[in-house]
Amino acid sequence: MDKKARAAVIVGPGNIEVQEFEYPQAEAGLIMKVEMSGICGTDKHSFKGEAKQHAGTPAEKDIPYPIIAGHENVGVIEEILGNHPDEIVDFDGQPLEVGDRITMSPDIVCGKCYWCRHNNGFPLCSNIRSLGTLVSCNEPPHLLGGWAEYMYLPPETHVFKVPEIEPRVAVLAELMAVAANLDKAREFSNTYSEGFLFGDTVAVVGVGPMGLLHIARARMMGAGTIIAIDKSKFRLALAGRFGADYLVNADETAFDERLALVLELTNGVGPSIVVECAGVPEALLESLEMVRRGGMVLEPGNFVDAGTVEINPHMHICAKNVRLIGLTGHPVTAYKSSMEMMQRFQDVIPFHKAVTHQYSISQAQEAMTKAMSPDSMKVVLTP
Repeated sequence: MDKKARAAVIVGPGNIEVQEFEYPQAEAGLIMKVEMSGICGTDKHSFKGEAKQHAGTPAEKDIPYPIIAGHENVGVIEEILGNHPDEIVDFDGQPLEVGDRITMSPDIVCGKCYWCRHNNGFPLCSNIRSLGTLVSCNEPPHLLGGWAEYMYLPPETHVFKVPEIEPRVAVLAELMAVAANLDKAREFSNTYSEGFLFGDTVAVVGVGPMGLLHIARARMMGAGTIIAIDKSKFRLALAGRFGADYLVNADETAFDERLALVLELTNGVGPSIVVECAGVPEALLESLEMVRRGGMVLEPGNFVDAGTVEINPHMHICAKNVRLIGLTGHPVTAYKSSMEMMQRFQDVIPFHKAVTHQYSISQAQEAMTKAMSPDSMKVVLTP
């Protein structure tokens, strides 16, 4: 077969090239014709050279440039490979067919290490392979990320059929699965006054795409007052449309002013839940200062090693009786329910408006620049 496929490749920090690859050849798995692939915060870190993921764990790894990025994907099955296509099923065990619209979890786990055998939910695998992030495109089958015309999905990929939602909503499935962090907070609610209770105040620090969907999920899960904090007026305006009650501009306030304002909005108590989605170490410190005594801070934002910040264990954690929960990736079990939630609430929350800019693969460098600008939310690439 002489078929070729174009892809946008991060060849190294600050450099994206459009390259041509052989159409994937493999004994089993799926070929997906890509419809849309998001630019994630992780991709921005990779582009800037902030390349270390899972630091300090057995899974620690640097981005293996060159890579075809793109792990927030939606597309249509182009081909089912192998002699037993009936063995290729979705996450629920239902048969997949050519033409089905799908999304997938980028995380492929070994199933054999200690953490795979003893941990449920968030992927702590020592040998994790993340499509579109932690695999190089140097070796066949090359097309292992969504910034391409076609993407190869190995047989062990967790694949999900997309319900009746448009691609620009389905492309948010991975991010909405990440927002299942709030489900983790709710697990603590069996001890009354802890965890995430109906009517609790939630603050989200950083309302890029990940923070935006935490706001939407918090609203759907019964949050009371929701406070959005960001430096971008553009993003704060969208946060208001997605369910935030109060919008706090971090560019127009000093931290002490923001803290005083948040305390005023919460009757001097502080939010019960603070979710750090800014992805900078300083935002964690701000979150710990802001949360109420006995409250909970969720930390999914610093997914890559972006440096350190000084924390006073007594003042920030012990004396306040704070629950600080680190979260990596997302539970694979959250995809189907997340898409169903977006489908059910799409007349209330304008999920399709989260995609603010769309570029072709050949415009990937321009798209990355726009994704880093304050006047964008989710930027996507299409073939």
